[in-house]
Amino acid sequence: MNPLEESIAKVWAGERLTPKEAVRLHKEAELSLLATLADEIRRRKHPENIVTYIIDRNLNPTNVCVTDCGFCAFYAKPGDEAKAWLLDRETIYAKIQETVDVGGVQILMQGGHHPELGVEWFENLLGDIKSRWPDLHLHAMSPPEIEHLSRVSKITTQEVLEKLQLAGMDSMPGGGAEILVDRVRELIAPRKTKSTEWLKITEEAHQLGMKTTATMMFGHVETIEERVEHLSQLRALQDRTGGFTAFIDWTFQPGGNPLGEKLAAEGWKKSTHVEYLRTTAIARIFLDNFNNLQASFVTQGSEAAALSLRMGVNDFGSAMLEENVVSAAGCSELVALQDMETKIREAGFTPRQRNQRYEIIDVRGLTPHVDQKETTLSTPPVVPFGQ
Repeated sequence: MNPLEESIAKVWAGERLTPKEAVRLHKEAELSLLATLADEIRRRKHPENIVTYIIDRNLNPTNVCVTDCGFCAFYAKPGDEAKAWLLDRETIYAKIQETVDVGGVQILMQGGHHPELGVEWFENLLGDIKSRWPDLHLHAMSPPEIEHLSRVSKITTQEVLEKLQLAGMDSMPGGGAEILVDRVRELIAPRKTKSTEWLKITEEAHQLGMKTTATMMFGHVETIEERVEHLSQLRALQDRTGGFTAFIDWTFQPGGNPLGEKLAAEGWKKSTHVEYLRTTAIARIFLDNFNNLQASFVTQGSEAAALSLRMGVNDFGSAMLEENVVSAAGCSELVALQDMETKIREAGFTPRQRNQRYEIIDVRGLTPHVDQKETTLSTPPVVPFGQ
């Protein structure tokens, strides 16, 4: 067998690929073959033929940020009175109540790196939210935000995590990973958390018993080898801790940000759906210790997201009532929850609502090997995305 055939045989046999083999597959294998391999791995991990989703809200307390990431169209610099904002508590509470009222089970809370908001501000906020909605899951504060709070409050990142966990932080989103290679980070976000620090903070969260997600934003200045290096770092950490619940990848959105303008001037082209599907399939094949892969319908659209369900993806993501960061870059996909379920069924799967732990909470049907939890939601509500 030639090297490519040897790599394919290893996948069929359930053996772990090396980074070099993953790069070879990414560069040389036909998309149809990658789809077949990734779909088989998905089937082995999820034989129940269910595709899950969660109802939540992406709540951004502030857009004020000192990090100046070149790919971000969301943030405002401190002192920018025309663009900067900080939500008051009543607005935050109203957004949460609206989410709960339509069956939402989680708040995804991320925002800018505000130079005047330390850990105490977020402790108070999380504590107040938990006192009002004790059963609501708070998926909050990505690793770069944790690092920023440690600087502002002059304590260690572990101490920040401990304080926020005590206040009510249930799990941590994997935002800010971008590509976990410092050559890339120096080009797209030189003031943001370095690769080793992102990994360290994530491992600290795992050691405290928090589950986290892992992400990758690709399709800008990175190479295929650097994408695989990113995946390799995640796989190694998962080997050590088992703390990741899911992996989510998406393509760089160039609208309204300096990096997009710079790359466009150099003749760069935005990643296609094919590139997204290829990279997603490679992630499913390479990340053998991750149970869940989540689609990115917000950046890819519902049609491509539905195709990814046959590229190794087993979760359609979040039926978000609100999303501000990606939409600020000119990418907004508005789909009703019923349409999401239709897309899942058309791909050959049964849609079911889950929580952050990937437990099915949908009373329409439960599978014996999935943890069960009672819910008062009899049928999924129709929730417009992006409103």
